[in-house]
Amino acid sequence: MPAKNMLFRIGIFLSLFLLNPIPSQSAVSSIDLGSEWFKVAVVNLKPGQPPISIAINEMSKRKTPSLVAFHSGSRLIGEEASGIVARYPNKVYSHLRDLISKPFSHVSKTLESLYLTYDISPEESRNVAVFKTENGNFTAEELVAMLFKYALGLAEAHTRGTPVKDAVVTVPPYMGVAERKGLLVAAELAGINVLALVNEHSGAALQYGIDKDFSNGSRHVIFYDMGAGSTYAALVYFSAYNTKEFGKTVSANQFQVKDVRWDAELGGEHMELRLVEHFVDEFNKQVGNGVDIRKSPKAMAKLKKQVKRTKEILSANTAAPISVESIYDDRDFRSSITREKFEVLCADLWEKALGPLKEVLTHSGLKIEDIYAVELIGGATRVPKLQAKLQEFLGRKELDRHLDSDEAIALGASLHAANISDGIKLNRKLGMIDGSPYGYVIEVDGPDLPKDESTKQLTIPRMKKLPSKMFRSIVHKKDFEVSLAYESDDLLPPGTTSRTFAQYAVSGLTDASEKYASRNLSAPVKANLHFSLSRSGIFSLDRADAVIEITEWVEVPIKNLTVDNSTSSSVNTSTESGPSSTEESDEKLNTDIVNSNTSDPGANDSSTISPVIEKKLKKRTFRVPLKIDEKTAGPGAPLSKESFSEAKSKLEALDKKDEERRRTAELKNSLEGYIYDTRDKLESGDFVKISTSQERQSFIEKLDEVQEWLYTDGEDASATQFQEHLDKLKAMGDPIFFRHKELTARPAASDHARKYLNEVQQIVRGWETNKSWLPKGKVDEVLNEAEKVKNWLNQKEAEQKDAPGSDKPAFTSEEVYVKVFDLQDKVNKVNKIPKPKPKVEKPLKNETESSKEKADTTKSSSEEGTSQKEQTAAEAEKASADEKSDHDEL
Repeated sequence: MPAKNMLFRIGIFLSLFLLNPIPSQSAVSSIDLGSEWFKVAVVNLKPGQPPISIAINEMSKRKTPSLVAFHSGSRLIGEEASGIVARYPNKVYSHLRDLISKPFSHVSKTLESLYLTYDISPEESRNVAVFKTENGNFTAEELVAMLFKYALGLAEAHTRGTPVKDAVVTVPPYMGVAERKGLLVAAELAGINVLALVNEHSGAALQYGIDKDFSNGSRHVIFYDMGAGSTYAALVYFSAYNTKEFGKTVSANQFQVKDVRWDAELGGEHMELRLVEHFVDEFNKQVGNGVDIRKSPKAMAKLKKQVKRTKEILSANTAAPISVESIYDDRDFRSSITREKFEVLCADLWEKALGPLKEVLTHSGLKIEDIYAVELIGGATRVPKLQAKLQEFLGRKELDRHLDSDEAIALGASLHAANISDGIKLNRKLGMIDGSPYGYVIEVDGPDLPKDESTKQLTIPRMKKLPSKMFRSIVHKKDFEVSLAYESDDLLPPGTTSRTFAQYAVSGLTDASEKYASRNLSAPVKANLHFSLSRSGIFSLDRADAVIEITEWVEVPIKNLTVDNSTSSSVNTSTESGPSSTEESDEKLNTDIVNSNTSDPGANDSSTISPVIEKKLKKRTFRVPLKIDEKTAGPGAPLSKESFSEAKSKLEALDKKDEERRRTAELKNSLEGYIYDTRDKLESGDFVKISTSQERQSFIEKLDEVQEWLYTDGEDASATQFQEHLDKLKAMGDPIFFRHKELTARPAASDHARKYLNEVQQIVRGWETNKSWLPKGKVDEVLNEAEKVKNWLNQKEAEQKDAPGSDKPAFTSEEVYVKVFDLQDKVNKVNKIPKPKPKVEKPLKNETESSKEKADTTKSSSEEGTSQKEQTAAEAEKASADEKSDHDEL
């Protein structure tokens, strides 16, 4: 479906389901960060804008290259970086998402396979790659943070002033815990509050289900996504459930991700690499002499750029040309390839592409006919051979392409952002149940701990619901360590060499055990470990506490015991053990009843005896918080506060430098535009009327002087220098342009003033007829003021008529409007004077009679009130007497 139609549909549905925007007109966004491109979708409730849309970049494109470059001291992002990739391939950094929080060896191997020769070195503390640039050294997290900051700027520019700080970031399902944490760090460095990391297939499922009704039947849908660098297939079950809404039962949609399988080393880029290898061999053969352009980064960059276009042409045509100018040693390269040849080069990839789809069906136990639809997303699914292969496997003539292959994930993720944000809520219920792509194991290690199932457990099975919380208990009394690991060696994130991804040292248990060792322990000391699987798919140990149970004698008062009973009991227990004490002992609850005052012979006669208490053996539980120190090593290790602050400072310095660069470029353009625009205007006839030839000549000479500086010494000038030159030119030009503007503005103002003066005369005549109560003095003030304005205008027009056009104007249009506004204010004030109310005088006789009647009425009311009071008092006295009589009878 075309992108416009899909956006129209999604916009209509969201506009129907969005509820109650908060007064600040909040907005949220989603960032779909891919290997080659990223898209930004925005949910915005600002009036006059669509509720959900894709943010465009400065080139008015809906997707932006995921590139960061450093050249000539400047940082370039997105389209700017893409513009220099063929000339300076070593300065343009790509595939950053796939390099984040990866071991140095994996990064080095990946870059080599893509013919990217960046200057990198391993970081000592975490063993991640550090990219050496002319602007400093940066990790992949810091470079991704730059992309995020740029994406945030696109979102805020799209909302036209509405701040956007909350966002959802999409991730491929195979991304592990370390990589997900790295993305969150990058977002934090960029100043983004990440509401959640959402799996890409969940974003696609959200967009698929937002405008559908599943109350008439559930369905299984597979989302097949082949992007630039990876491929996955996700099985999603859509259904409906009943829920209460405003007291009524309504049907709501939901979906659950049943399974997802992937191939993280298969994508559209791998097809392009096959073409690259083919054309490299062809060119090397043409040149001969042992030349291999694989060793030339610039040649490979140029070739890869053209191969991408060739592949796109082959998707719609049976053959495509390729042309690369000055590919190597000033040689041009021209060739062509057929679609058939391309398919042969990628023969093994077509079968591999079916792998994730086959695995999902196998592990789910479903058959192809049980699948309602197989939705294709991702740019590489446009390749005809891949579509044919999928059709053959599925046994279907038509494939399902109801979603925009480029924007489906970003749009769906923005719906999730709206659902979980505080400022925007969706009225329509579309429940999302996603699961963890990996299973997780916890292992506890410490002194005297056995190596068995009690210390190593599968805590999170694959596809466990996100988010989830759980806890485990271990019986132990010494400090220990906890390790978190992936379930299997057969299913690890790309580049991961060890199953263990997090390690924690838990301390405080030894001290707590020793502290309570002298107490009567009723159970062995144990530690409770609390884990969480976050909404972002990150498994972690959140807190731990020691649980210590003791039994001890405590004194408690005997309940429901009278004075006589207490005395009797105290005497009995002091002389014999009694059968009741034995029974309590059998129940592990021993009781001794003691009267602390039994020696007092007068105790039985005293009403203030001491409380009778009993001793009970009571169980008490103490929970002591334990300290958790993360000891994770390698790429998954958290950044220290110092490292984070240092990274933040580096990025802020770059942001400030970029802002200065943009300001410099804007001022340079403004200065250049002012020079050309002014020179054209000075040559027009109107400027001859308001300036002398000498004045124009001096101004033109100054323009030429600044223009010459602009293209020589001004090439590398600062923003301040451009501003100074612009201010000097305006100081000369503004008076001329002002006089030119007044040529038309002043007569228009004069016409407006005379028209209003005539209106004032008509208004005054209307007052004489319809508002005769207006004070004559006020009316005269209006007429006098109007006469003053008229005389002033006549005088100034005469002066202006006699003055040369190059002189300072005798009066300005602004002065005219000010006088007219003042006159209008006086007219309005007089016009609002209300008509006086007529005085009504009543005859004196009537007033006297009225006063007398009023007095009689008051007297009558007073007498009536007194009579009522007396009657009430009499009734009360009678009632009191009756009550006394009844009491006497009883």
